[in-house]
Amino acid sequence: MNLKVIVALVLVAVAVGVGVTSFKKTVTPYISFAEAKSSAGLVQVNGVLADKQYVLKQQEQFLSFRLRDAKGEVLPVEYKGVIPGNFDQATSIVAIGRYTDGKFAAEQLLVKCPSKYQAAAEKAGKTS
Repeated sequence: MNLKVIVALVLVAVAVGVGVTSFKKTVTPYISFAEAKSSAGLVQVNGVLADKQYVLKQQEQFLSFRLRDAKGEVLPVEYKGVIPGNFDQATSIVAIGRYTDGKFAAEQLLVKCPSKYQAAAEKAGKTS
């Protein structure tokens, strides 16, 4: 084989290897609350707002709430950052972060709210 072809194949193999390991490091898996408590890395947990008794400090960009999963397990979450404006209307919340000191320290929050189109469809279905 030609030396240029061998060098090119080695470079392609190295590039693929670097790409795969970089991709694995950026993937944040969804895990259960129990797994989040024992995990050392960045993870995603999802659930619903356990109750409306959350602490919101807009000026400090601080939010503390309790998240409940499908199994009924509750996880305390603290988030520092831009608070989603529709947080209290969320039908589902995804918290991305780490479990430390008895709470889940979220670095990012994703909230799913009821769609205005879904509400309109439900109203249309009730009238017929």
